[in-house]
Amino acid sequence: MAELSDVSREILERLRRLREADAATHGGRVLSYVYDSGLAELDELSAEAMRLVQPVNGLDPTAFPSVAALERDVVGFARQMLHGDADTVGSVTSGGTESCMLAVKTARDVWAAAQVSGDPATQPMLALRPRIIAPATVHAAFHKAAHYFGLDLDLVPVDATGQVDVNDLRARFGPDVALVVVSAPSYPFGVLDPIADVASAAAHHGIPCHVDACIGGFALAWWGDDLPPWDLAVPGVTSISADLHKYGYAPKGASVLLQRDRDRQRQQFFATARWPGYPVVNATLLGSKSAGALAAAWAIVQRLGSEGFAELVSSCRRSTEKLHTRIDDIVGLRVVGSPTGPLLAVETDATVPKRSRVDPHHWADRVSELGFTLQLQPGFTQSNGLTLPHTTHLTITPVTERMLPELTAALTQAADDVRGKARATPRFAVQALRMSGALGRELTADKAQALLSRFGVGANPGNASSASTPLPAKMAPLIALVEQLPSEFAERLLIEVLARQVEPPTAP
Repeated sequence: MAELSDVSREILERLRRLREADAATHGGRVLSYVYDSGLAELDELSAEAMRLVQPVNGLDPTAFPSVAALERDVVGFARQMLHGDADTVGSVTSGGTESCMLAVKTARDVWAAAQVSGDPATQPMLALRPRIIAPATVHAAFHKAAHYFGLDLDLVPVDATGQVDVNDLRARFGPDVALVVVSAPSYPFGVLDPIADVASAAAHHGIPCHVDACIGGFALAWWGDDLPPWDLAVPGVTSISADLHKYGYAPKGASVLLQRDRDRQRQQFFATARWPGYPVVNATLLGSKSAGALAAAWAIVQRLGSEGFAELVSSCRRSTEKLHTRIDDIVGLRVVGSPTGPLLAVETDATVPKRSRVDPHHWADRVSELGFTLQLQPGFTQSNGLTLPHTTHLTITPVTERMLPELTAALTQAADDVRGKARATPRFAVQALRMSGALGRELTADKAQALLSRFGVGANPGNASSASTPLPAKMAPLIALVEQLPSEFAERLLIEVLARQVEPPTAP
């Protein structure tokens, strides 16, 4: 290994200082976004695997056959794990969003091809936009896929616990439906959708069914024998996605998408020989791409195998069950519904007197002050008028088990500290916005920033050289604002918050 110069060492030291501001990726103090196996060896293994393929371009496995070999092994492991058969094929993607988008792109193209080659009576369908049908709890990646690929997303309301009625989904079926999507489990509430019933109904109508197991696939596969069927063992499931960088413990940038058969999967590809350069054939959305996350995922799969994953999942299940019980014992809080897998959503227990209730967002803010980061989720009003509760989300990983004493103490103390505190509400500020007419105007970047500053989210006036938009110390008021503003308006403000995080500083 080459010796680093003093300049290079200083550059790395600057990077280390920048990393000090990040949320902790190890140690079990962040219960969202990160998936810590608790095994330091896996981190070292994956880092070395990534280093070995650092210069490789995953664009062309004919030039870099190692890429094909790694992907072949990972897809093979996932196929066995998710009960595919000899005709099941797949791809490693850059993450769950890409896997979901490719499932939608494939379904759209298969649907369009069927209209062109079908009975002449179906030709008027070509003037329509194809639809995706899914429960309202389906991941936001499918909103993105519908937007990017020109489909309508038809969301079916769920009940207050996140459960969808199969009959409500079936009632939306029609010849313009290109895909029905169910989750294993859904992210917001950890609910396992009724996959077998939905897939059977979809197959009866000739509609493909995708299972989004991005967050749960590498956990539910070893969760236990008490689960209903949810993967490719279910007839009618035509594709499934599962993230390697979640409960596969790989570094970010690795997911797998499996398709039931080769002909369907080939619709996922893009290929062109219609330019004077090299022929382009892409199985995924990216062209040139790193092989690093793939190599790390491959190494971890080789190291853990089925038995290793089963052991880690057992830890997750033990911790999840203990946390579920402990939270339900906290006066004023309760876990939403009956989640399946290592995800919990926590809401206010409205059955107790108001003075005993605990707002989950104030609770999460207080837990953060006590050293653990939870994820705040806004309430959501569905198309039928039923509002899903505002909640706090917990993602449980293997390292959670060793942190349970400290974590449960923090959860209990935080609830005691905020019990009876009224829910954050920016109602009067939102009313003022409505009266001023601001909600009806198109927002420029500067106007959006000015509005954010009114809500306590703005650049530090004492640091003119910084263009970043710091968030408030407590997130409950900001999430309450997102809830109460019209969706399009809230989305525009959120874009401004994120966009300004990476703007270069202005000259002093």
